[in-house]
Amino acid sequence: MRIGFIGAGKVGFSLGKLFAMGGLDVIGYYSRHIQSAEAAAKFTESKCYDDPGRLVGDCDAVFLTVSDGVITEVFEKLKDYDLKGRQICHCCGSMSAQEAFPGIGQTGAEGYSIHPLFPVSDRYASYRELKDAFFCIEGSAAHLNDWKERLQSLGPRVQAIPSGQKVLYHAACAIASNLVCALVQESLDLLEDCGFTRTYALQAITPLLRSNMEHIISHGPAGALTGPMERNDVETVRKHLGAFPTAKDQALYREVSKKLLETAQEKHPDTDYTDMKKVLEKEAE
Repeated sequence: MRIGFIGAGKVGFSLGKLFAMGGLDVIGYYSRHIQSAEAAAKFTESKCYDDPGRLVGDCDAVFLTVSDGVITEVFEKLKDYDLKGRQICHCCGSMSAQEAFPGIGQTGAEGYSIHPLFPVSDRYASYRELKDAFFCIEGSAAHLNDWKERLQSLGPRVQAIPSGQKVLYHAACAIASNLVCALVQESLDLLEDCGFTRTYALQAITPLLRSNMEHIISHGPAGALTGPMERNDVETVRKHLGAFPTAKDQALYREVSKKLLETAQEKHPDTDYTDMKKVLEKEAE
């Protein structure tokens, strides 16, 4: 399997290095910025291409590691070349291979999305952590298991999902990563209302964040859950709802708490949470 990359940003660098160090045959890179392709080729001990057609011709699989918004545009240009028998891959979390590569069946190629569930932040360092990451893959059935086995041989764990669930998968990832940032921001804003400086507020909740995340990872959300929701402390939750400075803050707390109540019920199936449900719904009526 000869693998090439079109696009030499952080993801292209990192995947190429992971592949090369794992013994896969990384042929080289093409980029509209030749300096980037040269740097990536040097980093992975592969070849720099000044023509995408030549790279395609030399490869069995081509990764389009370009910005998500131009994946389809780049693929449309690749249709000018002979793609028969080749595997075209992208690394976008929210698009399926079929969405990214319209009409790929007519080219004789097969499409795959191979998404590392990991924030690739450094083109020269992130590859070290990718071997411990989780990859989600989908695409043509012909070689899906081959990609799963190939990636697993490098260290990552791999999950294949139905193509129709790709957006839902990406939403789940965003909740675990991006939306957590919003909840932490809300906590910091409220602590500032209590007199904390922004720096001191972040320092104050850091041990709480770390400990909680470690327990979630070790025991799952239900096992890690503490606080008034788990204790079915209706009065404290009522006080919280009455203390928020804006209706927006209250609404955020209410909606997240409704989901948290499901977790509490999972942890304590014999507890009657009827009054808690009423408190969370009352002001919304």
